[in-house]
Amino acid sequence: MAQKSILKEERAAAASQSGGSMRSMLIIGALFFIFGFVTWLNSVLIPYLKIACQLNNFESYLVAFAFYIAYLVMAIPSAWVLKKTGFKKGMSVGLAVMAVGALVFIPAAMTRTYLFFLVGLFIQGTGLAVLQTAVNPYVTILGPRESAAKRISIMGICNKVAGALAPLILGAIILDNADALVNTLGSMSAAQQAAELDALATKVIMPYIVMAGVLLVLAVLVSFSALPEVDTDQEDETVAMANTNKKSILQFPHALLGAFTLFLYVGVEVMAGDTVISYGASQGIDLLDAKIFATYTMIAMLVGYVIGIAAIPKYISQSKALQVSAVLGVLFVLAALFTDGYTSVLFISLLGLANALMWPAIWPLAIADLGRFTKIGSSLLIMGIAGGAVLPLLYGWLADTISPQQAYWIMIPCYLVILYFAVYGHKIRTKQPVSGSLPL
Repeated sequence: MAQKSILKEERAAAASQSGGSMRSMLIIGALFFIFGFVTWLNSVLIPYLKIACQLNNFESYLVAFAFYIAYLVMAIPSAWVLKKTGFKKGMSVGLAVMAVGALVFIPAAMTRTYLFFLVGLFIQGTGLAVLQTAVNPYVTILGPRESAAKRISIMGICNKVAGALAPLILGAIILDNADALVNTLGSMSAAQQAAELDALATKVIMPYIVMAGVLLVLAVLVSFSALPEVDTDQEDETVAMANTNKKSILQFPHALLGAFTLFLYVGVEVMAGDTVISYGASQGIDLLDAKIFATYTMIAMLVGYVIGIAAIPKYISQSKALQVSAVLGVLFVLAALFTDGYTSVLFISLLGLANALMWPAIWPLAIADLGRFTKIGSSLLIMGIAGGAVLPLLYGWLADTISPQQAYWIMIPCYLVILYFAVYGHKIRTKQPVSGSLPL
């Protein structure tokens, strides 16, 4: 009887743990959905603010710059916040900061001041930096380590489904009749133009009020949820004996190259998602119709995730998948450059397929064999997200200088560097200490 009672208690404990893990996964899945929704709104905001604030291409891509540069600027402060609050409370802080960024859009829209919009985007990026740094460890600990890749792919699907919906929902609200407005602005007086543009700017207020409310509710729910806390310092102790002869992350060339590769990957991914609507408009497609191309990009990424779940590592290794992805990127960009109209824009959307498996492939290759330096190596990779700030801005300058289509040549060397990392770069190791290097 005692043995039966013990077995019964063990089954109950296992069921309770399984139920808790499932609830935690649902919470984390919701957070990844929020990541995707907020991030890929930029693809609509870029053409919208270009009209409302009368910007050129370079100025309009400051949207992506302000958003993604927060990952670089706020990486160290985010780590400090999480050290003080813990990971679960840190998630709530990140969501609350994002809500503040959304609310900044209200005075920005009422005054039609581009700088205020950029400040709001930077604040949202700051909140996401905190949130991403806090939430990623949970994907690994919520279940067996050997199935972590599958959980990462599931979270990626949550992220990209939101990314597919975001441009459709916001675009339908704020880009309605935008093409007609652009065509008639030239025939209006200065006062009429100002009135029409003011009216256009106010369209963004209600969606961002709703967004702020949802983010604040989520912040409260996460704060009172049963998510477990993560003791990353204890995890570091378990690998403290690895690489005992190393004193700095600078002694891991594959990690440094991996961070640079991630910088380029995020840059081309953001270009594919955030420039495609404006590029469609430059190819003669109405803005309200062109918004669908951003959704196509996300759908292509979803297809890539499904392929990855089914094929890696059963049929293809992570490095081989990265090689195939880089080659596809080069081919799709060349196809976009040497075709026109709908076909050319569609090839930019198809870059979502080429980009889908790059994050899950670059990350493990870059942090392999880091031992106790894994945490700082991961921080470098997070800072690499700033590629989404720099490369789209460079694209915008080239679009003004050359043309929106020819500016896509910038992607070719990026994909070639990614290919180099996939074939050779991730294998580079050094056992020699770096003279005078500081421990990181």
